[in-house]
Amino acid sequence: MSSMTSTSRRLGLAALGAALLATAGVTAYATTPGKTDPRPLAGMRILISNDDSMQASKASNSDGLGLYELRRAMCAAGADVVVMAPWQVQSGKGTAVTNGGVLTAQRRTTLPAGYENDCAQAPARGAVYGVCLADGPCTKDSPSATPADTVKLALRAGLKAKAGWTEAPDLVLTGINSGPNVSAQVNDSGTVGAAVAAIDQAVPAIAFSSSGDETNTSFPRVNYRANAEFGARFVAGLRQRGLFTAEFALKVDYPDVSTGTPAGPPRWTSVGHGQVVWHAYEQTGEDSFEIGLGFCEETPGDPCTETVKDADSTALFRDGRIAVAPVTADRTYGVREPHPETLREIRQYVEHDAPRR
Repeated sequence: MSSMTSTSRRLGLAALGAALLATAGVTAYATTPGKTDPRPLAGMRILISNDDSMQASKASNSDGLGLYELRRAMCAAGADVVVMAPWQVQSGKGTAVTNGGVLTAQRRTTLPAGYENDCAQAPARGAVYGVCLADGPCTKDSPSATPADTVKLALRAGLKAKAGWTEAPDLVLTGINSGPNVSAQVNDSGTVGAAVAAIDQAVPAIAFSSSGDETNTSFPRVNYRANAEFGARFVAGLRQRGLFTAEFALKVDYPDVSTGTPAGPPRWTSVGHGQVVWHAYEQTGEDSFEIGLGFCEETPGDPCTETVKDADSTALFRDGRIAVAPVTADRTYGVREPHPETLREIRQYVEHDAPRR
């Protein structure tokens, strides 16, 4: 989150607790009662993208570190992973696409320290590509592909050309985003937009986002790691139960665990209608307005106050729970779910059988 202007609103949210899960070592995956499988995702092909870029160079950890934690966890669970992500930060791009020009998918040869060998045993070796809008090599200042661009490129041409995958991956994961994607801001989210691009291509998708610290300007590695390790167990459980679907994407938001209080168990939620993040526009000249981002005040009657009873933001911020919500690409009001049993089964899994933190 960028610095706030004087006109930006602030949300008085207490810092949510959370506890450090293992910061290193092997994760146990209980895919069936009483049994653990050290590689429950073996044989799966997973595409990972995000909207924070693949740079992971900022001290705030806001430009793609979560992507490397997600890559690490999925490879540790046995998956074959390829990353195609925006070259530059593309937060707030939603489902935007680029309609002309040339996209270049450039492989990153030097990975962030500590992540070099995470996927060394996988066939694709966890290859990481940054996608820029350029007819030639990507440079420091090259404009970036959007999150949806990267997924569409990967599924329609990139994975075949770069990884030799002649069939679609089994799953697309997006994130882990620096900051939650809840309530009305879901419509702006490039993390969610990239997941929607995947289900548009009939590939199952899950979008992961992590809360920052109490300032929401820094994103501790421990939050990403806890979310990623939960994510690997969560995906393993879905796979074991045959619950992957492209009828809708799943959105998973993880609370701040950097203060030592563990994440609360997953809650099945709806996308809220409140505006947790408020865009303010302050006039700075006759024709100019500075954009400021801040948190809304949860004041009764305030236009950005949450009104949805089972909102994702309420579960995440008030209760410190992992918030899971289904997101569909169908924007037709009143549309009926063609296979409601799928929704019921996944909800049952989230509420009763999914990892508890």
